[in-house]
Amino acid sequence: MREWYTSDVSGIRTIVVGDRGRLVLPADIRERVGIGEGTELIVLETPDGLALLTREQLKRRVRSELAGPSLVADLIEERRTAAKAEGA
Repeated sequence: MREWYTSDVSGIRTIVVGDRGRLVLPADIRERVGIGEGTELIVLETPDGLALLTREQLKRRVRSELAGPSLVADLIEERRTAAKAEGA
């Protein structure tokens, strides 16, 4: 599995945890990734640390990780190959 949480870093910024555990994300980052007031963020705890994603970002990451060879297509191809072998 590709470790996207360490390999796809486009920039590094420092933010400080404030009172009651609050984080303030810089405005340029919020604008760039489409985070507005009320946007739910998901914190992933990974072996390398924390990753902060919107729900849509997480869905895209999961879908890209799951994309790949289709198991159904592989099974159909195996069946066709077996049918050809039986008919020969």
